[in-house]
Amino acid sequence: MPMMVHLTSEKNVRYILQAGIKGRWGVYCMPMLQNHYISYQWLRELKRNGQRTYIAVYFRLTNKEIVSVGRYNHPHQQVPLSQAIAMIMQVKDPQGYEIIVPRKIEKKEISKVRPISQLHGWRYMPHAHGRSFCNCPTCIPRGQIKSRALRERYNNGITRSGSN
Repeated sequence: MPMMVHLTSEKNVRYILQAGIKGRWGVYCMPMLQNHYISYQWLRELKRNGQRTYIAVYFRLTNKEIVSVGRYNHPHQQVPLSQAIAMIMQVKDPQGYEIIVPRKIEKKEISKVRPISQLHGWRYMPHAHGRSFCNCPTCIPRGQIKSRALRERYNNGITRSGSN
């Protein structure tokens, strides 16, 4: 039974310990791999929503559990968990991949909950470092960190990289 990790805001931990993990469209998770960067790759992107501290919730599932696997914003495949993990391990660049469990994770399936380093992962998209992005009001939602400053820069004709 592979160990999976789900990242959640610190404020959700008490509820998860009482009731388990449930999501609107399933439970997003990653397998615990030798490459911890890949296991926790979504952390910095999740932090863009404004939560400061994320916690790792570890749980175990059977190898035969049917899950969805794929790169975000791409079609996912419905496969057994063991095959999903193998796909992630065999792909040349696993950044951006996700596993979605289509059911609630019961409280008895949770192995442990612990704080993790808040420095893992990528922001915006994998391999985004050094690339400029659109900072129009549509692409920079309200509530995002520094969104007001970015919108003001956009209105003044300045791109994120600082050039016109």
